[in-house]
Amino acid sequence: MRAKLKNVVLGTACVLCTAALVTATTLLVVNHNANSTGKGGLETSVRPDLLISGDAALSVESSFVPFEEGEIITDDAEDHVLSYFSYRIKPGDMVSVLAQEFDLTQDTLISVNNIKSSRLIHPGEYLRIPSMPGILYTVKKDGETPTTVAEKFKVDAAKCALANNISAETELTKGRTIFVPDARMDATTLAEINGDLFLLPIRAKFYYSSWYGWRNSPFDAGRRSFHSGIDMACPAWTKIYPAMAGTVTYVGHGDPTYGNYVVVEHHSGYKTLYGHMVQTNTSAGKTVTTDSVIGYVGSTGLSTGNHLHFTVYKNGKTVNPIGLLSTK
Repeated sequence: MRAKLKNVVLGTACVLCTAALVTATTLLVVNHNANSTGKGGLETSVRPDLLISGDAALSVESSFVPFEEGEIITDDAEDHVLSYFSYRIKPGDMVSVLAQEFDLTQDTLISVNNIKSSRLIHPGEYLRIPSMPGILYTVKKDGETPTTVAEKFKVDAAKCALANNISAETELTKGRTIFVPDARMDATTLAEINGDLFLLPIRAKFYYSSWYGWRNSPFDAGRRSFHSGIDMACPAWTKIYPAMAGTVTYVGHGDPTYGNYVVVEHHSGYKTLYGHMVQTNTSAGKTVTTDSVIGYVGSTGLSTGNHLHFTVYKNGKTVNPIGLLSTK
């Protein structure tokens, strides 16, 4: 039983019990020094969307009044009873550290709060904290049951059923959301959200000379154009590495836009493009790792100076690489 969850900022909450099996959960706020939570600068600001499951055993409706920092002490409610409380994000909070503080997984906080990027959580906003680790699951087809869902995630079916106040063989309808105790997100999705999916393709000193998105065209004054990747400026002949292991699908030379460039295909619908090389160093069909040198920085094609143009495609569409690049 998690008897103490430290460093929580609480407001007065109106709690509505929606399941007959939930008798009562007492929340006591005790003043406590709350300086031990993690401090960092990687996970900064955007408001996480709060996703509330209609199948939760305990529904919490909160109207917040003046807050105080403290710790929660619960009574002897069973660990398998699903309940939630709200936590107010403080400057310096990180998803990974908060998960440790609450004896949960990063997957749990990310899933329950529908966080799209764990680097972007906003001080002053609120996270829903469940009483057990697990993730939300949206039923894919009619007829799934807690038992079949539990089998997918290799977790306990009885615990899954109890957390949602249903039987293990209850037939679920497509689109329904349930909480799956102890389940984890797939590794690729978690890496995407944590911004650890890709390594930097330039391992030497560089600076970002242009970002993803709309910008003033460097080639036509007064015109706006969409930049499909990011530019990493550094000296000519700097080594270029794949951001993720994969297979080289195309090596181009003399392209009017990208000059000499390489395209690498990865898992999960991802492709990456590396443009403006002074020289390529690979061939189509070759399997590459993140340690393979696939080319060298140059200024070929439509370019204003030595740099790497780096584009990421997800299922054929460009996405902003910045949120996917590891800072480690």
